[in-house]
Amino acid sequence: MEILTIEKTIEKALNQLGVQKVNEGTSTGLNFFGNGDLIESFSPVDGKLIGKVTTTTKEDFENVVTTAQSAFKTWRLKPAPQRGEIVRQFGEKLRELKQPLGELVSYEMGKSLQEGLGEVQEMIDICDFAVGLSRQLNGSTLHSERPGHRMYDQYHPLGIVGIISAFNFPVAVWAWNTALAWIAGDVCIWKASEKAPLCSIACQNIIADVLKENNLPEGISCIINGDYKVGEYMTTDKRIPLISATGSIRMGKIVAKTVAGRLGKSLLELGGNNAIIVTPDADIKMTVIGAVFGAVGTAGQRCTSTRRLIIHESMYDQVKDALVAAYKQLSIGNPLDENNHVGPLIDTAAVKMYKNALKKVVEEGGNLIVEGGVLSGEGYESGCYVKPAIAEAKNNFEIVQNETFAPVLYLLKYSGDVHNAIEIQNGVVQGLSSAIMTNNLREAEAFLSQAGSDCGIANVNIGTSGAEIGGAFGGEKETGGGRESGSDAWKVYMRRQTNTINYTTELPLAQGIKFDL
Repeated sequence: MEILTIEKTIEKALNQLGVQKVNEGTSTGLNFFGNGDLIESFSPVDGKLIGKVTTTTKEDFENVVTTAQSAFKTWRLKPAPQRGEIVRQFGEKLRELKQPLGELVSYEMGKSLQEGLGEVQEMIDICDFAVGLSRQLNGSTLHSERPGHRMYDQYHPLGIVGIISAFNFPVAVWAWNTALAWIAGDVCIWKASEKAPLCSIACQNIIADVLKENNLPEGISCIINGDYKVGEYMTTDKRIPLISATGSIRMGKIVAKTVAGRLGKSLLELGGNNAIIVTPDADIKMTVIGAVFGAVGTAGQRCTSTRRLIIHESMYDQVKDALVAAYKQLSIGNPLDENNHVGPLIDTAAVKMYKNALKKVVEEGGNLIVEGGVLSGEGYESGCYVKPAIAEAKNNFEIVQNETFAPVLYLLKYSGDVHNAIEIQNGVVQGLSSAIMTNNLREAEAFLSQAGSDCGIANVNIGTSGAEIGGAFGGEKETGGGRESGSDAWKVYMRRQTNTINYTTELPLAQGIKFDL
C-alpha cells in the first residue's frame, strides 16, 4: 500500500471514528477532561504525526471522578439485563465501525491489519459474552445450621473501576474489563497507553454515542490521558476500589504495592515469558506455524508472544532448520498491507531494547542462527522496523529469563522425558501462557497435570498466543495472578455479600451458643 493510500485510508477512518486528523502538525484540539500538556501520537508505520491529545491534570481528574461517582448512583440501579442491553448496543456499534477502528489500531500501534481487525473482533466477542452474562450473575443458596433460617450469597457492583492498559492491545484489553464491569453495575475510568491515545478517544466516542442515545450519564465511561503520573491519580485514590492494570512486571509491582497500601483491589495482567515444548511426537508442520506466529505476530509485542522453544534433542535440528526456512519467507513492512507478516515495533526505544537483547544473548554464549537487524530505506523511514531473530540459548541466561518485547525467539534443547522440558518451561518468574506440541496423550496430560505447566494458560497443539474470550485470561507468579475476560472473571468486578434470613419467631444463635434474657 502506497503512503498516499495509507493517508487517505487513515483520514477516512479517523473521520468515521469522530477523531480529527492533524493538518501539518497542528493540534486536533481534542479535549477529554484534559487541560494539561499535549501528547503527540506518531505512527510507527511511517513515523508521521497522527494527532495530539491534551493530558489530564489533577483538577481534571477530580472532575472525572466526581462525574463517575454521580453516574454510578444511576447505573447501579439499572437491572443487570438492562445494563447488558447497553453493552449489546455498544457491540453493534463496534460491528459497524470494525474496519476503521481496526485500521486505526494497525496504524497507531503497528500491528498487522488482520490483527487490528481481530482486536476489534475481540471487543465484539466480549460484548456478546457480557450480554449473556448480564442474566447470569449468579449467587448461591446455602443451607443454614439454624432451623427456620435461609442463607444465600449475592454480588453487588464495586463502584468505579480504574483501567490501565498497554500499547500492544490498545482497545481489546479495555473492552475485556469494561464490558464485564458495566454489566456488573460499575462505571469505568480508563487510562490508555500514552503511545496509542487516539485509539482510546475513538472508543470513547463510540460508547459516548450509545450512552447519549439511551439518555444515560456520560460518567459511565471516562478516559484520562497522560503518562504514569496520571495513572498514579487512580492507583492512590481510595474512591476507586479496583485497579485493573496491564503492563510490565515492574509497573505491576508498583501498582500492587500502592493499591494494597490503601487496601484496594488490583487485577494485574503483567509480563509473559512463554514457551512451547516440542516433543518427539510433535507434528512439525503445526509446530512451525504455531511457533512462527507466536514469535513474530504483533512483532513479538504480545504478552503471550512465544519467547522460548524447548525442543527435544532428537527433533532439534529438524525443527531448527524448518524455522530458519520459514523465517526466510517472512515479509516485513507496512502492516496495513495484508501481504506483510510483520509490522514495526512501537517506537525507537523498543528497537533499542531489541538490539540490546541480541547483543546480550551473544555475550552470554548464545548463537544467532537468524541474525535479525534494523531495517532502513524506502518503506522503513520510521526507524521502527526490525527483522525477527532466532538465537540458540540456555534457559539460565539472564536475557532468556527476562521478557524482551520484540520478535526474538530462543531455542532451548532438552533431553529425557517431558518432565525435564516442563521443568525448563517453569524455570522463569513469569507464568502467563504455555504450550506443548505432541500427539502423545500421556505427555499432554502430564503437561496439564498438577505437576505440569505452572502458567495461567496451558495449550496442547496450539501456540501460546491467540486466546479466546470465553476462557479466563491471566497468569501466575510475577504475571500477577489476575484473570480477565471469560469464565467467572466477572466476580472480580463485584463485591460478595452473604445474607441470612430468619423467618421464625425465635432467635437461635450459630454454633449452638446460648444467650437467654
